[in-house]
Amino acid sequence: MPPENIILNKSIDFSLDIISYCEILEEKRKYVIANQLLKSGTSIGANIHEAQNAESKADFIHKMKIAAKEIEETKYWLILCEKAKSYPFNENLKQKIKEISLITYKIITSSKTK
Repeated sequence: MPPENIILNKSIDFSLDIISYCEILEEKRKYVIANQLLKSGTSIGANIHEAQNAESKADFIHKMKIAAKEIEETKYWLILCEKAKSYPFNENLKQKIKEISLITYKIITSSKTK
């Protein structure tokens, strides 16, 4: 049995949390931000999963860098939600994206040095 892949698991959990949060935003009629956040937040995991079947180390790093860009975009939308007075905010998402970010950047850095 292969070892547990922490970043895959965290990205799936985060995507599910983003889906739930975006549903709340849509209930509050915050459609534009909900749509942007749903796309970037779930794209992180999609790119991390795609990287697992990369054709080369360079391809793996490239796909992980795309995931990193999606992380930064997701952080942006979450900051807007946190700072906008009329938006509900889920503090848990902030912590989860921080963890995913740290792990992703560590993977990219260590993959470049191997």
